[in-house]
Amino acid sequence: MTTSERRRAKTWSLLGDVRRKVTPYEAVTAKFHYHFRRDPAPFELDPEMPLNTWYLRHRENSPFQVDDWEGFRDPFKLTYKDYVSLQHERELYLDGLVDQHEATEAAAGLDAGWVDTLRQLFVPLRFPLHGLQMISLYVGQMAPSSFITNPASFQAADEMRRIQRIAYWTKVLGNAHGDDLATTAAARDAWVGGAEWQPLRETVEQLLIAYDWGEAFTALNLAVKPALDSLIDWQLGELASRNGDAFLSLLFAEFQHDARRSRKWSAALVDYALRRDQELSGVLTGWLDTWVPRAQAATEGLAPLFGTAPVSMPATGVVDAVRSQLAEVRATCGL
Repeated sequence: MTTSERRRAKTWSLLGDVRRKVTPYEAVTAKFHYHFRRDPAPFELDPEMPLNTWYLRHRENSPFQVDDWEGFRDPFKLTYKDYVSLQHERELYLDGLVDQHEATEAAAGLDAGWVDTLRQLFVPLRFPLHGLQMISLYVGQMAPSSFITNPASFQAADEMRRIQRIAYWTKVLGNAHGDDLATTAAARDAWVGGAEWQPLRETVEQLLIAYDWGEAFTALNLAVKPALDSLIDWQLGELASRNGDAFLSLLFAEFQHDARRSRKWSAALVDYALRRDQELSGVLTGWLDTWVPRAQAATEGLAPLFGTAPVSMPATGVVDAVRSQLAEVRATCGL
């Protein structure tokens, strides 16, 4: 062996002939889904078992397919360690925010009319957000590559973060304005029976049975989640600010960071797919033509509640703002 051959850069066989040192992100992510496109069935079980037939039908046979999903990279290149570190810093900020507003008894000083609006518009949010969390986990579970599974799973963790903070502040509001505000019934009754919530409830429940992994990703990350993020993090945050609720305004502004990260990795995945097969644009557009109207209907159902606040926002303005963000998401993805 010559000196030049000994000094030749070595590679990591799992990634092919890349001739460079792999990054920690690649080392803990690449080709973990060994079962994707594995012949004759994904898992080492009877090919006819429900687990295998499910993956074959809803993942391998999804119309959202490219030759190699392993080339996709999350723009943030987050590993579990990176994600925990990132969100730890954000959670420290929120802990301080909560402590500050609890110390000043900010909840007790809220206008009674605003509290009534929160009862209708804020308290029931745990239900649809749990739905978004479950669907994010499903997308991650069914994704053909760990490079997709990871950001989908972190997105689900973002939803749990949002749910936990909303649940905690609901209890604070209950302590200040009546225990009934923080009961399960107060949230569930509106979610199950409130006319304003039914379009969103129907949309979330339909999304829970969108089993094709590509459709689930498209419907969630390019339609339903951006619409709900816009409604909550931007519009409800603005409504809180107008009604003197500084805490909720700042809380929802914090969640905008998570929403933007979701939109960025989603757009990156669409771009990756379309660069490999431009005909997938028709597949994604077809799904969006179904799911965007559903997301808009959900927004239109809840928008009138913004008019019940002491300092109100017109429903038409809320609907237009959400529609504008949905259009921006679609345009960013080249769809």
